[in-house]
Amino acid sequence: MNGRREVTVEHFGALGGLEVFVQTARTQSFAAAGRALGISASAVSKSVSRLEERVGVRLFQRSTRAVRLTSEGDVFLERCKRILGEVQAAEDDLSAMTAHPRGRLRVGLSLSAGLALPVLSAFMAHYPEIELDLDFTDRLVDLIDEGFDVLIRGSALNDSRLVSRALGRYRGCLVASPAYLEKKGTPTKPADLLSHACLHYRWSTTGKLYRWPLSHATTGASGLALPTTLVCTSLDALLHMALAGRGVTCVPDFSVRHAVADGRLKTFMDNYLTDSNTFHVVWASNRQLPPKVRVFVDFMIAHFSAHLVTKSEKKKRA
Repeated sequence: MNGRREVTVEHFGALGGLEVFVQTARTQSFAAAGRALGISASAVSKSVSRLEERVGVRLFQRSTRAVRLTSEGDVFLERCKRILGEVQAAEDDLSAMTAHPRGRLRVGLSLSAGLALPVLSAFMAHYPEIELDLDFTDRLVDLIDEGFDVLIRGSALNDSRLVSRALGRYRGCLVASPAYLEKKGTPTKPADLLSHACLHYRWSTTGKLYRWPLSHATTGASGLALPTTLVCTSLDALLHMALAGRGVTCVPDFSVRHAVADGRLKTFMDNYLTDSNTFHVVWASNRQLPPKVRVFVDFMIAHFSAHLVTKSEKKKRA
């Protein structure tokens, strides 16, 4: 025994038990629910067991790998979501009566949206009473069902339950280190890439390679079968290898903004790249916008694009 007292949910009463139940249903794991709530897996398990005793039905089927809702648990989950939603709405109404938005704000971000970290830091300085809960993943999450307040995504989400605002555009660019290009030569057309070391990004959610957006007019409808000198699921690792002179890669332009500006990487063949995308901030449309979400959305719209590559910078590099 180390004398440390285990954190439990008793202090939160019945509503605390409902929150534990909903989080367990979302994650299908006592351990994952505990991490999200800041309590131990055993505390989650005990809370769920007490709730099952209180309502008189089994809410989860348990196995060594996961916990899954029973049919009764599925029905109970929908009612609990509505109850917790009403509690959240009441808290938001109270927050609206004060001069300072407050409370916990759960934000889902794509992994590439790490570029938002300086903006998020500035937001924290402006709104110290808002507690940020950041979830970085390239998985397509469900904002409403998974309990997020707001998402920042590299593409729009087609869901009538959601509202989105554009934050700024970005595009893919081909880059390599000056030392690599001096040794191997600078590609001037897509076919030249066949004789180069190509470094690829693999989507961890699908296992597929990110397809470099080279113009079909020059590569053919089926594209080029580029060398796969390196494949990885980390943008940071990809950039490290490019900076080390291991080959050429295609990455979002914002991710190499500073490396290009100070000469550590060079871009090439911009005229052969076809796609562009837009970062969006996304939130639920089914109720009045809580003050904490409103100020977050406004802050992102005002400041996010400053960390993207602007048109003037692209013209300067060309």
